[in-house]
Amino acid sequence: MTTTDKDLTVVHLMRHGEVANPDGVLYGRLSGYHLSELGRRMADRVAEHLSSRDVTHVVASPLERAQETATPIAKAHGLDLATDGRLIEADNVFQGKTFGVGDGALKKPENWKHLVNPFKPSWGEPYVDQVVRMKGALDAARDRARGHEAVLVSHQLPIWIVRSYVERRRLWHDPRKRQCTLASLTSFTYLGDTIVSVGYSEPAIDLVPEHLRAGAKPVKGKNNTGQGKAFGA
Repeated sequence: MTTTDKDLTVVHLMRHGEVANPDGVLYGRLSGYHLSELGRRMADRVAEHLSSRDVTHVVASPLERAQETATPIAKAHGLDLATDGRLIEADNVFQGKTFGVGDGALKKPENWKHLVNPFKPSWGEPYVDQVVRMKGALDAARDRARGHEAVLVSHQLPIWIVRSYVERRRLWHDPRKRQCTLASLTSFTYLGDTIVSVGYSEPAIDLVPEHLRAGAKPVKGKNNTGQGKAFGA
């Protein structure tokens, strides 16, 4: 059987850009958290990067930061922006609180009960549930963009979890080792209905502060976006 362009579809899962969050709140699914000025620059950079690609479908999580990241991409291709609730951030009991090792919510004994099972995890939406909804969103976008490309804007933890599932890694993990920097693209190539490869790129990496890049060590006082925490970002 000969593979043709019509057999290949690429679905890019993009993480949103930087969020304005001066208080360092774990914003989770809360409304009212928008891109910072830098985050908007990241979104524009990725839109420019993808402008020559054969993108026929653009979708975003319903949260403002994802919608704002996806808007310039849809505009660059003359497309309406669709919304898929399956792309939303992972649910989290620490939503709305400040969080970090040795400070914030971890200092309160009443919160310790949520930390008993990191494999599920016990503090939020089960990893398996994230896989189910994210894989459903990926496959739906594949169907809408067959033979072309789609861009889906979502959030760090759900993106990493579905990638881990596709690449047959365990779902529980060290959050510091997630390869999912702000405004990055995790790209799934389908041959027919089957994912045959996964790629990763960072078109706006020069705009991402070093302490927010994948594998960076936390820096005291650098918590304005809540990146890199185990409980979602």
